[in-house]
Amino acid sequence: MRYRENAKNGEKISQLGLGCMRLPRKAGRIDQEKTNELVSAAIDGGVNYFDTAYIYPGSEEALGKALANDGRRADINIATKLPHSMCAKPEDFDKFFKTHLERLRTEIIDYYLIHMLSSVESWERLKTLGIEQWLAKKREQGEVRNVGFSFHGGRAAFLEILEVYDWDFCLVQYNYFDENNQAGKLGVKTANEKGLSVFVMEPLRGGLLVNGLTEDAKQKFSDVNPERSLADWALRWLYNQPEVTMTLSGMSAIEQLAENLVTADDAEPDSLVAEELAAYGDVVSSLSGTVRVPCTACNYCMPCPKGVDIPACFSSYNSSYAFGLLSGIKQYVQVTGLSTSTHKDASKCVACGSCEKHCTQGIKISAELVRVKRRMKSFAVRPAMSIGRGILGMK
Repeated sequence: MRYRENAKNGEKISQLGLGCMRLPRKAGRIDQEKTNELVSAAIDGGVNYFDTAYIYPGSEEALGKALANDGRRADINIATKLPHSMCAKPEDFDKFFKTHLERLRTEIIDYYLIHMLSSVESWERLKTLGIEQWLAKKREQGEVRNVGFSFHGGRAAFLEILEVYDWDFCLVQYNYFDENNQAGKLGVKTANEKGLSVFVMEPLRGGLLVNGLTEDAKQKFSDVNPERSLADWALRWLYNQPEVTMTLSGMSAIEQLAENLVTADDAEPDSLVAEELAAYGDVVSSLSGTVRVPCTACNYCMPCPKGVDIPACFSSYNSSYAFGLLSGIKQYVQVTGLSTSTHKDASKCVACGSCEKHCTQGIKISAELVRVKRRMKSFAVRPAMSIGRGILGMK
């Protein structure tokens, strides 16, 4: 295992972390015996970062039991997340934190995240409840060692959130297909320059970069190195970037862990050669054959006077053709905040045309947003919104 440094405190973090949202399951429930085996094997392999969340069904409890069974809690870092949308009063912070500790069988949360913080407005609401004072107290008492946030949103919102608090780290969706989506490369570099540790989720885009690639895309990787697996290619792209501190993989089987440990032991920053880097571009180009809007997420069209996150809308729209409608809609709901009162989706567009004056690609943005709205706010969006609200405990 190779390790990278947390810039804020100098501690070493394994460049591969275990994401606990997809723990082994049996008959629809988490298989505790296999989870115990997976967690112990990960620690044996050098993994020292384990990520879970309050809203992952059964995950905190299962991780807590596995670590108690293993007996090496002191050797690893636990990360979990505050479901901020479920916090209506100051007392809720303590209520959820107490539950974290009980489920995880620990007295300390090493890396504590505000879960899915996707707008400054959401942070301002938490401030009115006293989140900053509460976090300061938890730090002072030694119950929280690092404070960060996980993010599913557009780049502009991410850059704004970086400025509202002295964060220690952030967790973003980032992979070779999403280089210019969500926080994107600019967001990762900016967070790193501000001294934050940058942790990455969805390196395989929920498995789509392994199971969802076209045969043409697979061949482009194989032409360069036929021995390398698709998962290996995806992880190496992230390990190649010195700005990325740690990459989470939602491994649910020992075999997946074993494969990923080999890559994590071998891959180093700035180690990919020109031919390998070109292969990623070729694969993205192959996938982009289905792209409908040639948006490069340069952000020159932003800010929209009506609040539309234009690059995020186009990214989701394009993804709906590259990886399927449901995948695109899920991304759309997340990145535009469609299930919140401060949504930034295409429905807010009034066709004022101010954005089109600045588009470097000459895109007829207003007309394209109409197409986005028609496709992404189809019959499937409302169920997605209902599911999202249910998971988050929203009314």
